[in-house]
Amino acid sequence: MEKIIVDDGKAFDFGKTSKAYAKYRDIYPEEVFEKLHEIGVGVQGSRWLDLGTGTGVIPRGLAKYGADIVATDISEQQIAEAVELSRDYSNIRYEVMASENVSYPEHSFDAVTACQCFWYFDPNAVVPLIRTLLKPGGFFLKLYMSYMKEESITHDSNGIVRKINGNWAGASPAIQDLKTHYFEDPHTETMIVEIPFTRETWHGRMMTSRGVMASMNSEQLSQFDEEHRRMLEENYPESFTVRHKVFFTWYYM
Repeated sequence: MEKIIVDDGKAFDFGKTSKAYAKYRDIYPEEVFEKLHEIGVGVQGSRWLDLGTGTGVIPRGLAKYGADIVATDISEQQIAEAVELSRDYSNIRYEVMASENVSYPEHSFDAVTACQCFWYFDPNAVVPLIRTLLKPGGFFLKLYMSYMKEESITHDSNGIVRKINGNWAGASPAIQDLKTHYFEDPHTETMIVEIPFTRETWHGRMMTSRGVMASMNSEQLSQFDEEHRRMLEENYPESFTVRHKVFFTWYYM
């Protein structure tokens, strides 16, 4: 199994985005959480592990159903924000650890998820771990949600990112991951959702992407901030929606 090379190997760190990520990236609409719950993620009485949880958006969105949730991320900063945002949920426990190093007893979980992140992992380490951690009959699910390239605003925003950060590969690693199945008998579904933004929240969403705040230096970041804000003010209304496509892929063990 080959690890996907992201952005030609250029370093990135979502920990640099954590404060802004917590503010701007809680954008999954309710129909995504409903579909996850329909598949079986977070159902009452189950034990669920969320890998690469970031600021804990997915666990928080499903915590109301009553599962026993463990969520991990390699970034201390991301987990710190997740803990702060999850104070009202006693059934979520967060831990700082790389997904390749998760250590729990065999057959600990009914479900394991990786949302918006599986292409960052080393499958040679993570895939065997998932098989070990899941109970017989349990399942692994990976989710990817992307703004659609047909939208003019995504074309304009991506163009500015690529002009400043030539290493940024955009959605390419995620698309490669979608085409790769590390487990047998994949189940797949997709949906299109309309997500509301303002100029400010769209700017924040783009700032917190891998190609911007997570990897640009201060000079590049300042340039992006200025050019992207100007583009939005000159070309787009104060409020708008952006179509996103959501990919659900899951495998039963």
